[in-house]
Parts: sequence; C-alpha cells; structure tokens
Amino acid sequence: MDSLLGLPGMRVLPSLMMVLLALSLLDWAGGAKLSSVPADVLLRPADEFWNEPAPERFRVRFETTEGDFVVEAHREWAPLGADRLYNLVRAGFYDDSRFFRIRAGYIAQFGIAGDPEVATVWRERAFDDDTVRETNTRGRIAYAMTGPDTRTTQLYINLVDNTHLDAQGFAPLGEVVEGMEVVDRLYAGYDEGAGGGMRGGKQGKIFSEGNAHLDREFPNLSKLEKAVIE
Repeated sequence: MDSLLGLPGMRVLPSLMMVLLALSLLDWAGGAKLSSVPADVLLRPADEFWNEPAPERFRVRFETTEGDFVVEAHREWAPLGADRLYNLVRAGFYDDSRFFRIRAGYIAQFGIAGDPEVATVWRERAFDDDTVRETNTRGRIAYAMTGPDTRTTQLYINLVDNTHLDAQGFAPLGEVVEGMEVVDRLYAGYDEGAGGGMRGGKQGKIFSEGNAHLDREFPNLSKLEKAVIE
C-alpha cells in the first residue's frame, strides 16, 4: 500500500506527466498539419497556398458512390497540371461534387465544384498549357479545355484509347492505377445531357446552382464524395 500511495508511488507521476505531454504535443502537431489549409482558401485563388509545387509523383484516392479509384500523377508528364491537381485536392475542391459527363466508350469528366460559390470563383481561373509528353490511352487523366491555355479544374479520364486527343493539346498528367473498374461503373445514362463538355456551352446551371441543380435534374449521377492525397 505504501508503494502505491507513498513516496515510491509518487515516482510514477513524472513519467506519467511526460507521456501526457508527449501525447499533447502530438495532438498539437496533428492540428497544425490540418490547419495548413487556410480558411476559405477555395474562395481566394490568389493565395500563396496555390503556389505549392506538387511532389514528383503522388497518388490521389477518389472516393465515389461506385467505390474508390486511385490516380497516380507524374509531375514530369505535365508539371503545371500536376501542381493544379495537387493543390485543388489538398484544398478539398473536388469533395462532394458530381461526375456530370460520362460518355460510354470515350471519357468520364468531372471537376466542377459542388458549391456554386466556389465553382464560380474557379470557372475562369485558367492556367497555361503543358507540353503533351504522354498519350491519351485508357486510364490516363488530363484536363478538359476549350483551346490553348484554357484549362481550369475540369478533368477527364479516358475510358478507351483516345490517342487522337494528343494532337489537340490534351496533356495527360497521370493514370488510374487502382479501381479502373470503378471508373467504368460511373453512371453514363445522361451522356451529354447533364452539362456536356466545356465547349458545348451548357454547363451554366452547374456553375450557378451546383449540386442542387444536378441532384434535382439528374439524380442518378455518380457522386465524388472525397479526394485525398495518399
């Protein structure tokens, strides 16, 4: 009993306090890491946050209502595109959005934010083209565009070999390395009807109303629940 309540037992306290302090520091470090994404950064595209270069190679896990798939991005393939993807993902841009253009036997397109306020901010936030270094084979991912230097946030995944897109300037920045069968399951029943491509000029309501419009008018669209850097 003395060893529990007397002086010998008291020697346990410093060790216990050290453990508690260590745990507290770990919690603080974790919180600091989480807070590295500034508040409302998605509404401030000029923030220094967006200048962070991507790693030479990184993976993004896309969690969807059809299952998960993983894209491995290669900065050497398309450095500007890889940087944009890396920062958009770590800011949560793609979370809770929709796969609004699935053309069976062609591409699966996504990348308009579900929140119309965020979507509007990024609609015209274009960045320069990358040189096409890789080819648009099945599973490769690249940015949609309407012409030179018009890439913003919209991405497509090739469902088949679309090598004819190489000559049009579409530069793959990575490829699906896990879960291509999930990509193949994305709902394709609306084809171009839910908004179509950037060139089609029919995406206005997605930008102005976001998920509310898509969920009301096109309820079967597959959902992109979350995208995370692995």
